[in-house]
Amino acid sequence: MLADGLSLAAEGEPDLIVDIATLTGACRVGLGSRVGGLLANNDDAAATVEAAAREAGEKVWRLPLEPEYRKEIDSTVADMKNIGGSYGGAITAALLLAEFVGDIPWVHLDIAGPARADAAADYTSEGGTGFGVRTLVALAEQLAG
Repeated sequence: MLADGLSLAAEGEPDLIVDIATLTGACRVGLGSRVGGLLANNDDAAATVEAAAREAGEKVWRLPLEPEYRKEIDSTVADMKNIGGSYGGAITAALLLAEFVGDIPWVHLDIAGPARADAAADYTSEGGTGFGVRTLVALAEQLAG
């Protein structure tokens, strides 16, 4: 599970954690098939990843990690549940993930929309697009200086 990976990454106390997943269909509903969602617990980290995406030519849109929505994953029988209400699914899913990174700067890229293409466009062919890989490479280059 992604939460396990985030928890393990956080144990190493890195300067930044970035995860990328087709976490919810909610981002595809809201942003379509050409734009990935970006959610972050830290404005500087978000700006860094946004800059890398821009450099890589991959479109992302920052969604709020709205603390008020956290109650949507409260549970009466467990620490939390893994799904929120009917609306704001990308945000509530990211709020669940945020529980596993603590205060470490963290960015989640929800690529449910652009991960697969229904037809060839620009440099992608129909099918799996590899969306996000170019952003991660640009980010690594940027952080390496």
